[in-house]
Amino acid sequence: MRKEITGFSNPLVKRIRSLRDKKHRRREGLFLAEGLRILTEAREAGFLPDMLFRAAGRDAHALEIALEGEVLAAGGDVIETSADILGKLSGKENPQTILGVYKEFSTTLETLDRKSADIWLVAQAMRDPGNLGTMLRTGDAVGAGGLILIDDCTDPFSVEAVRASMGAIFTQKIVQCRWDEFITWLRIGPGQLVGTSLQTEVDYQAPDYQRPCFILTGNEAQGLPETYEAECDLLVKMPMRGKADSLNAAVATSVMAYEVLNQFRLR
Repeated sequence: MRKEITGFSNPLVKRIRSLRDKKHRRREGLFLAEGLRILTEAREAGFLPDMLFRAAGRDAHALEIALEGEVLAAGGDVIETSADILGKLSGKENPQTILGVYKEFSTTLETLDRKSADIWLVAQAMRDPGNLGTMLRTGDAVGAGGLILIDDCTDPFSVEAVRASMGAIFTQKIVQCRWDEFITWLRIGPGQLVGTSLQTEVDYQAPDYQRPCFILTGNEAQGLPETYEAECDLLVKMPMRGKADSLNAAVATSVMAYEVLNQFRLR
């Protein structure tokens, strides 16, 4: 159904704006994604928004027109509004001209097919939504099967994480679980667990990585707990030639993922 909203006091504006808060996202089971590129990535991955907000008074891109048609055909709503109201919804001063409201999704370890991909990313207590989104983007780039979030990670469906993922949140499987659940599941089937750590002298290019490879990255400030490192099949680190003692968590994950990918490509 097509609708129009012109006032900030509209109840739907207040409802959608509340999705920027984790508590309300969980209650509603909905999240926000903005920008034609991300929404197009979602559409190509088979995800359509329940509601599509677009800025009125402008010529729409052909991809936007196609998306609108599919949303309406699927029984969703297309809502025209002002750029100011879109800014209110997204929390940005210069908002994108299109914003989608999607149902949250996730999978479980039990339904995950570890053999469907050679590389899987695992993040433990990741706090920064930008890092989490970047890890999703890296996973998409290297053809990873998905991202497994261990313990208390930041919400992958926050506006910031979705934005940083550049659409990869729709292409990567996402699992949220506790460490004991993950390690129990991992050990009942094939899978090499490789942790990034400062507590080793093994250069990240030295090992012979095995399929499927699970790349484990710890919390940005504290790294991996010692008990978690003890469960890894391998601990590796990257050489640091400057004064910094470690890389950003998402950057380290990207470096590792491409090293593993390059090894697999050469076999």
